[in-house]
Amino acid sequence: MTVYLGRARRGSGFTLRPTLRLRLTLLNGILLVGAGAILVLLAWLLVADVMHPGVGLAPGSTVTLADGTTADAVSWQKTLVDSASREVLVKGLVALFAIGIIGIAGAYAVAGRALRPLHNVTQTARRLGEETLDQRIRYSGADDEVAELARTFDAMLDRLAGAFESQKRFVANASHELRTPLAVMRTEIDVTLTDDEADVAEYRRMAKVVRNASERANGLVDALLVLARSEAQSGRRLVRKVPADLSMSVTSALSAVKAEAERLKLDVTTDLQPANVVGDPSLLDRLAGNLIENAIRYNHLLGRLWVSTSTVNGQARLVVGNTGYEVEPADVPGLFEPFRRGGWERTGSRGSGLGLSIVRAVCDAHGGTVSAVAQEGGGLEVTVSLPTADTTPVVAASASVPRAKGLGVASS
Repeated sequence: MTVYLGRARRGSGFTLRPTLRLRLTLLNGILLVGAGAILVLLAWLLVADVMHPGVGLAPGSTVTLADGTTADAVSWQKTLVDSASREVLVKGLVALFAIGIIGIAGAYAVAGRALRPLHNVTQTARRLGEETLDQRIRYSGADDEVAELARTFDAMLDRLAGAFESQKRFVANASHELRTPLAVMRTEIDVTLTDDEADVAEYRRMAKVVRNASERANGLVDALLVLARSEAQSGRRLVRKVPADLSMSVTSALSAVKAEAERLKLDVTTDLQPANVVGDPSLLDRLAGNLIENAIRYNHLLGRLWVSTSTVNGQARLVVGNTGYEVEPADVPGLFEPFRRGGWERTGSRGSGLGLSIVRAVCDAHGGTVSAVAQEGGGLEVTVSLPTADTTPVVAASASVPRAKGLGVASS
């Protein structure tokens, strides 16, 4: 592990860089040397105390030494205590110095080994790029704080890799969807211009095709902008928060598609109770509009459409259901992904595949949830739950509904 013990270059000058490894080593050395110094001091004091002349020694007492000479007992013991104290102090300081050097070196090595995963995190972060998001630390040491950091970092890389992959798919699908109407326009224009016998009727036909293709491209761009706006506000405060009623959004959406519903001769049933929320009215209108437009667009002649709004357990609820064409129930969750279509027509010109993606993004931005259930015999019922105006926005759990066979609504 690279550690800077001296001066690190910063700008045009130099500056000390106290790394974590160096700080841990110094802290361990200070504690070790301090504890050793206390022990040496205690030993020095104990030697002086234990070898202190005994109480009751008569004045003038003498001791006979090994060489046969005699000496005053008090003077001899004082000399012995001074010599022993000096020896304990000198040898203790030498031992303390040796233990300090060994302890600091050991602490430096242990700290380096303990902090090695942090070095791996740093090296991995430096190597990371859009093409190297598959690299992981995969720490296999003790289950400590460093291991927790390594696992958290790996989990973050998993989320980043998923986000990048989702972004790549989104960009590829968006490019493909935009390329289709542009290719149609270019083909029509080229074919008509190269036809020397083309008359006014042919040019009118070409203009109508180009107009329809341009409207489709414009609708796709608008949907992409709404999706980006909704996802940008997901997980944080909405830019605009005002009181709104989902039933009013539903009424406006039904009015906008009244002609199409009459053309298909749909049986429309509504049960609109007040469902007050606080949020962005334009996004809420788009949410209701997308659900109802899908329910009509992917319905069939003489089909049914039912819409209801209500307030249940502090949640404003919007339910939009319809009859339609069948798709496997396993495909239902995928309908909320961008550019995914369901029903009998998956790749036609009926939509860009962003309708339910926008619905999900708007729900996330308002702290709500959305779920869909395939209906028996074909069709889909979508349920949106948003926090009401008098509750704190939290993620609500969607109701558990048994899944049935069939599907007939897809994102537009």
